[in-house]
Amino acid sequence: MPHMIIRGISVPQIQSISTVMISELADVCSCGTDNFMLECLPTVSISQGEICDTYPFIEVGWFERGQEIRDAYADVVTRHILSLGVPEVEIAFKVYREDSYYWNGKLI
Repeated sequence: MPHMIIRGISVPQIQSISTVMISELADVCSCGTDNFMLECLPTVSISQGEICDTYPFIEVGWFERGQEIRDAYADVVTRHILSLGVPEVEIAFKVYREDSYYWNGKLI
């Protein structure tokens, strides 16, 4: 159920890589492609009182899968984002705890 929140990269750019990237991520995570959600946030960034470009930043919310899987996941995402001509990207993982995750009001 990896959930990616994406800032600083346009919706058309993400759409253009989404199918292949999600297929590769599904292989890395050993799950189906239907487990993935990409959210592109329309963000306005301000620095020193001026509107500026939003830095490319991706937050991945998921249940922990270990360092090897995390490294491979970050590699796939980085490779696809850089292929768009984006000069750099940061990725942060937010780990969900199974004892704190509810679906329709029920602990999963």
